[in-house]
Amino acid sequence: MLFITIWPLFGLICLGFVLARKGFPDPAFWPAAERLNYLLLFPALLVSSLMRAPLGDPQILRLGGAAIVTICLVGLGLAVWRRFCPMPAARFGPALQGAVRFNTYLGLAITASLTGPAGVERAAVYLAVAVPLVNVLSIMALSEAEVLRHPGRLIGTMLRNPLILACLLGIALALSGIGLPFGGDRFLELLARGSLPLGLLCVGAALQPRAMRRDLSALAGTSALRLLLVPCLAFLVAGGFGLGTVEALVLVVFSAIPTAPTAYVLTRQMGGDGTLMAGLVTAQTLAGVLTIPLVLLVLGLG
Repeated sequence: MLFITIWPLFGLICLGFVLARKGFPDPAFWPAAERLNYLLLFPALLVSSLMRAPLGDPQILRLGGAAIVTICLVGLGLAVWRRFCPMPAARFGPALQGAVRFNTYLGLAITASLTGPAGVERAAVYLAVAVPLVNVLSIMALSEAEVLRHPGRLIGTMLRNPLILACLLGIALALSGIGLPFGGDRFLELLARGSLPLGLLCVGAALQPRAMRRDLSALAGTSALRLLLVPCLAFLVAGGFGLGTVEALVLVVFSAIPTAPTAYVLTRQMGGDGTLMAGLVTAQTLAGVLTIPLVLLVLGLG
């Protein structure tokens, strides 16, 4: 049953890959569609979900704390490992992103399929905490923490991120209780409906199978860490924080899904090993169709 619930989501990813390779509807369509989703549709989904989230619920606060602890433990573990196995920032950056970043479209789609609106609201809270954190860690890893010497630049980068801005707006609306007048909430909901299917199609269009031809050991090791070990760690953290069933599922799902395609863009922008990053995105996305149902079943969350 769990596989039947999840495979259509990966079916959309595969469809996006096939359409892009066939040049349909046009090669220029996919970058434009991804930009539309990133700047408009997905932020609308975050705002509409967060503004309804019960932020006063103690479980919500615990979920945020569990997200921070899980991500920081993985980052700390990789930093310690790097001390024994030195590597340049150009390669450590992709390795860290391959372990802590997550495909937001896939995570929300799986959460929505398994838990409905309540899970999506909690997933939006998770994103409000995790998106800024993983972005900071990723930039630090790619720059040898050079960015910490220019905190103003880092803050400016964060405040230009549409997902972070959407989270801030959604939280403000939830805390104020004012909502959006004149049907504004309905308008956002209509925009949000197109985000996840379009996002999954774009994920497929961005896959690069050729990038998996080298660094096979790095791809296998980082992918195993991300897809198998990190969700087990998240499950233990969820138990330590006393999370409810839905909150624990959200934490584990976002810890078990493949790394984000946007990690490739950041890696290229900061001079990292783009081929390794593209290989990690592709390998984890292909493996995720099997590992995600397996992890959820083994952990008793499926």
